[in-house]
Amino acid sequence: MYLALLVIFLQCSELYAQGKVFTFNKVEIRVQPSVKVKNGAPMSIICHADISKTNDFQLKHNFTIFKNGKLVFMTISHKEDARYEIPVARSSDTGDYECTVTADGKKGFSNSIYVWVAGMTKPILTADKKEVSEGEVVKLRCELPEEVPPLEFFFRKIKTNSAPKEKRVPEQNQNFSEVEFPVEEGDNILQFDCFGKRQVRSGWESSQHSNSTLVTVKEPFIKPTLITRPSGNITEGDQIEFECSTEVAQMRGIEIILQKNRTILNSVRNEKSLKYSTVAIQEDSGEYLCKVEQGAVSKATKLNVFVSELFPKPTLSASMTKLDESKDLRLSCNINDFQGANFSIVRKSSTGDILLKNSRVLVIKVNVNDTGSYTCKAEVKGIVKESKRVRINVYAPVSKPTLSVVSGSPEVILGKPLQLICHSVMGTPPITFTFYKGNEIKKNVTNNTYAVFLDEDIGLNDNGAYKCDARNNHSSGVKTSNILNVTVIVPIKGASLGSVPYGEVEVGSDTAFLCSVKEGSWPIDFKFFKKTDHEVLLHEVREYSDRTIWHKKTMKRKDTGTYYCMASNRASVDVRSRPITISVILATWQKGIIAAFVLTAIAGVGALALWWFLRKKKKAKGPSMEMSGSALAPNLTNEKLTRQPSDGNYYSGSGYIEDNENHMKSTDESKAPEQKGTDTVYSEIRKTNNDSMENRHSQRIYGHPDAT
Repeated sequence: MYLALLVIFLQCSELYAQGKVFTFNKVEIRVQPSVKVKNGAPMSIICHADISKTNDFQLKHNFTIFKNGKLVFMTISHKEDARYEIPVARSSDTGDYECTVTADGKKGFSNSIYVWVAGMTKPILTADKKEVSEGEVVKLRCELPEEVPPLEFFFRKIKTNSAPKEKRVPEQNQNFSEVEFPVEEGDNILQFDCFGKRQVRSGWESSQHSNSTLVTVKEPFIKPTLITRPSGNITEGDQIEFECSTEVAQMRGIEIILQKNRTILNSVRNEKSLKYSTVAIQEDSGEYLCKVEQGAVSKATKLNVFVSELFPKPTLSASMTKLDESKDLRLSCNINDFQGANFSIVRKSSTGDILLKNSRVLVIKVNVNDTGSYTCKAEVKGIVKESKRVRINVYAPVSKPTLSVVSGSPEVILGKPLQLICHSVMGTPPITFTFYKGNEIKKNVTNNTYAVFLDEDIGLNDNGAYKCDARNNHSSGVKTSNILNVTVIVPIKGASLGSVPYGEVEVGSDTAFLCSVKEGSWPIDFKFFKKTDHEVLLHEVREYSDRTIWHKKTMKRKDTGTYYCMASNRASVDVRSRPITISVILATWQKGIIAAFVLTAIAGVGALALWWFLRKKKKAKGPSMEMSGSALAPNLTNEKLTRQPSDGNYYSGSGYIEDNENHMKSTDESKAPEQKGTDTVYSEIRKTNNDSMENRHSQRIYGHPDAT
């Protein structure tokens, strides 16, 4: 029974659940009265859910409303609408709105709608002072209490009969801003206001202007006055007096300054007036400025002054401005259309003016020390005027120049540049130097006492013949140096070494070494070396030739090794030959003695062995062997005679044989080598050392040892 009731209950619940089917058709959001609302007016945001059901049953709806992605309203209702009421809309309510509806696990979303609350609240402006003095500042505060940052604030300073001065201040995190305005000269009654701006989708939106705030300005002192005595018709020589004065509310910190252009003429502190006087000259004409300062406040008055000329500036003339020493110079001073001035002629120097004569005219016989600048001065009624400067140049003649090589030696290495210097001991600069190579002009240089020339085109056939000219503005003309001949040094090239004998040398014999070069200026320094674990200098000599021969006497076994030669001259370049190898071997007679000794030793050993063998055999066989022994003796004798001519070290003939190096050797081992003269050695070297000395001595340098 209970089981049947349970089945019936489950079936009824399933039928009831099947009867509560619903679906969201649409969720929408709208604004009343419209999407554009005036600032301060009421506004409603309505979220509506359009739902379809299988029958009439109640649903709980969870409504949420968002502004710019942030939750602003949430409610639960059985109704299909929810209202978010904003009684007083402000600009901060501007934004994108959307809503979400959730019911029984299902959710619906509306589209987004943009709401614009047009207009901003009126800002409030306050000032920290109502009365200020010139030079002080006014601090202003502008506030938009119902607005939300970011905002921009604009402050305005309004003066009568002038355009307002405006300051812009952006604020990212607060709805107010503060700023300071300086109070300047001429400010009297100031008016300030402000307004704000915010950025909306369509651009920038501005608020109304705030209330106006008035600030009264007090003057600490009045604008100064500037006068002159006399006030007009001022002529050079007159006494002129300037007076600058003002009225001051508080004397402390007051300063009065008198200026002409940028030059301060006079100043006073804590005084109401300033006076300045001087004897007027024409240069005193111009604009004068009287300035009164107190703290940050500054006021100024300008005055133009004109001073009439009493007499014009004098003019200095010279008979000539460039002249030789010991010539006469005439200087004269003059003022057009004016008489009665006192004249003086002076020379300028770094230590001051040097008075030459109190006169209109000066005649002197000049020397080099009179070179300089001259002026004349004219004085009338205490007014002194000076002429323009006249430059006088006095010239001494140049001395005969000397031409030399900068390095000191009149030589140059072929391929290297040659640097020459031309120098004149005497002569007033500037001096113009001209360098010649032969008769060709190479370079012109203007300098004080010397000039340098670099010749980079040095050839083998250059004969030198350099010279230089020197001249200045003296009338004596050009002076020419002596001719300088420069020797061209040809560097060493192609050193080679040969020897006789070549390759192998017998102990006790002599060896001739020949070192030669292809080209190079004489004299040449030749050095002969032997290579060991270090370089060993064996012989050195200086020759006025392109070759030298060194005879080494009595060669020994320790002389075996590698030899080379080195050649150098005044070009200071060492040129090394290719090395040659010399092997010192035993002499023929030494070999014969050794061979004879060895053969004798072998024969003795053989004879002893034979004697021992025969003796042993004789003892073994007894008397029966006597006949055999007597027959053996002739056979042994015949055998010795047969083998004797086969010894390889014996030769009965005489003369020479040729070794594998194509050198001639004596076959008479007992004779010592003959000594040969220089010509014979040189011819043998040319014959035997063709590989190492080929064509190396075909070129020679002729002429004087210093020539090339």
